[in-house]
Amino acid sequence: MRWKGLTMRDEAVFAFEQAPVGIIVTEYRRIVECNACFAGMFGYDRSELIGQSLATLYPSLRDYVDIGASGLRMMQRGGGYRDSRIMQRRDGIQFWCQVHGRSATPEDPFRRCVWTFVDLSDSRPVAAFTRREREIAMQVAQGFTNKDIALALGISFRTVEAHRSRIARKIGARTAAEMISRLGGLPGPHGDGNPT
Repeated sequence: MRWKGLTMRDEAVFAFEQAPVGIIVTEYRRIVECNACFAGMFGYDRSELIGQSLATLYPSLRDYVDIGASGLRMMQRGGGYRDSRIMQRRDGIQFWCQVHGRSATPEDPFRRCVWTFVDLSDSRPVAAFTRREREIAMQVAQGFTNKDIALALGISFRTVEAHRSRIARKIGARTAAEMISRLGGLPGPHGDGNPT
């Protein structure tokens, strides 16, 4: 059903502008267009983000490089990408995002992409994680075991265990299950997203 007086293009622009999730279009990981929800999520005006590298929105350049490499591999296999990751607002505050992306150019995945971002701040805590703790927290949130994480990151099983212990302390999780629940944004026993 069409809205009276609006063309299909007008409706698409309206949907993009008013979407309750952040949406961006990128070319080679530079922002070509974004909606107000995306800009607001990161604490910017839209005009400040157009033409900017996505690196601006990551906690570190290393996060940008590593997540980009992982995303490129996944997109080369199937054109799409999704993860939960820690990003950084303009004021330096870090927060969890659910990110989905699709390439319009599978032969050159980063040439032209559309991405959605959902702010998970209300359901997932972020502490003052180091870069390695962010990497491990993201893997834990996706359900990977210590062995899987060690293999993926090229570090020892014991190193993963030590980082997981520090992550648990930083977010106030008393058990491994509680840490996984908090990082995964699962509801606690009272259904409030907080396991305590």
